[in-house]
Amino acid sequence: MIKFTLKCDQDHRFESWFQSSDAFDKLERAGMVTCSICGSEAVEKAIMAPTVRASRSVAAAPTEGTKSPALTTPTTEMEQALAALKKQVEENSEYVGMNFASQARDIHDGLAPNRAIHGEAKPEEARKLIEDGVPVSPLPFIPNRKTN
Repeated sequence: MIKFTLKCDQDHRFESWFQSSDAFDKLERAGMVTCSICGSEAVEKAIMAPTVRASRSVAAAPTEGTKSPALTTPTTEMEQALAALKKQVEENSEYVGMNFASQARDIHDGLAPNRAIHGEAKPEEARKLIEDGVPVSPLPFIPNRKTN
């Protein structure tokens, strides 16, 4: 997708999105691009400056005199409580990834050693575990292995 600044013969300026530059040209030739203000079909691309994002290091730098906490730094009491819970779970259980459902079932059935685990499961897998009486609970955070 590309956004163009357009202007009509009445000097009205407006923006519009197109699938590509070629798509704009094709629609313009077919008379399908009209001014969003007056309806004129005499529309052309206006001179425009490209949108350029600052680099991440520049964008993330705090302005002078302000402190910018990292996005992962808990700031509220609730965020701090969730961070503490996450730390507790990760320090005291084994991450089994997408094998959570089978590992939890094996532990429940006595086929695997009894231990604390955490991981990921598809909703239908989690529902089946609960229906079968396997004691599981969803966690209110994403495991570290899934965060950037």
